[in-house]
Amino acid sequence: MQTQLAPQFANTPEGLEAARILGKCVHCGFCTATCPTYQLLGDELDGPRGRIYLIKQIAEGQTPTEKTRLHLDRCLTCRNCESTCPSGVQYGNLVDIGRKWAEENTPARPLGQRLTRWALKEGLTKPALFNSAMALGRLVRPFMPQSIQRKIPLVKNRALHSAVDPYARPTAMHKRKMLILEGCVQPGMLPNINSATARVLDALKIQVISAPNATCCGALRYHLNDQAGGLENAKQNIDAWWPLVEQGVDAIVMTASGCGVMVKDYGHLLANDPAYATKAKHIASLTKDISEILPALQEELIALIGQDPKPGVVYHPPCTLQHGQQIRGKVESLLTNLGIGVRLCQDSHLCCGSAGTYSVTQPELSEQLRKNKLAHLNAACEESGAKVIVSGNIGCITHLQQEDAPVLHWIEIIDQLMSKSAKNS
Repeated sequence: MQTQLAPQFANTPEGLEAARILGKCVHCGFCTATCPTYQLLGDELDGPRGRIYLIKQIAEGQTPTEKTRLHLDRCLTCRNCESTCPSGVQYGNLVDIGRKWAEENTPARPLGQRLTRWALKEGLTKPALFNSAMALGRLVRPFMPQSIQRKIPLVKNRALHSAVDPYARPTAMHKRKMLILEGCVQPGMLPNINSATARVLDALKIQVISAPNATCCGALRYHLNDQAGGLENAKQNIDAWWPLVEQGVDAIVMTASGCGVMVKDYGHLLANDPAYATKAKHIASLTKDISEILPALQEELIALIGQDPKPGVVYHPPCTLQHGQQIRGKVESLLTNLGIGVRLCQDSHLCCGSAGTYSVTQPELSEQLRKNKLAHLNAACEESGAKVIVSGNIGCITHLQQEDAPVLHWIEIIDQLMSKSAKNS
């Protein structure tokens, strides 16, 4: 797809990148077959190919409209289209550029939208503020609508969730050390995920450390068109992590795949920043989802919990893992080799509708996708006999919660088994 960049975009990093990505698209339409919003709405402009045309029009100087912005807003950025594109179109990077251009060249959003987006950017990325709001929300949770209750999960110290205090972290020192990104909302919403990760790695003689000055990964701001703010978050993290990186940490561990896909992109996002380009590239290379770390330690895990048959689970692979990071099969293989039967549901490649802040900014579409996904997940549970659904991203986990069917991070299952094994030994 040949693009003649308008003068305002010619010779700019964004314009040149957009032209390069657009040049790979051959209009084949394979992407529409796996696009969740196209499947729901049936509108070419609500699929990747249509959105690519809209971005091309902006790049060539056509003024975007509020309708253009709406079609770009409706994109989940699940990047399923990237997994099916035979030409390697980097749609995720392109849509971020297109959204920025559309935002800059259309009338201001209605006040309600502006306030909502401001609250998301400022409220969710400040842990102290968010944790206080979450604590208050838990007090009044019974009086809230069910759709809101799902976003305020209760922290319960129960055998299914955790055999120990969900805030408990090991204090042992080990030669091997890995940095962990605590995340913005995860410590307040579901603290056991990071704690379980620290306990599992501790049992494998790896010490988990965190940098006090680290902040949000930047994804939330960046994908809400505050790209400058997202990059500032990235720079703050690099500054916070760099002294520890220089001391020789083995990896930067991600327990939320949504954060992982963003941090792995630091090298690309800061490639034109002379002060951060080299460091950002190195940080990105060190960043690993927990599902990339544990397979290399499988034998040690087997020694701790065995390979005997254990209760099965239904696994929902997050889009940010299977499409954004192109990591597939690692969780399923690891759990299976530990004796945990794993079942995927029908259409496991499709988004659940969480997609960062999408469930707030596009609630109707998000809820349709959630209902479809839960129908398939619950069917897989019924067919396999599994009692638990697991995933690898905080957004998916909270979005898919049901009163009668818990959704956990898969690392919590391993933590449970380790705790049970230690008690029995």
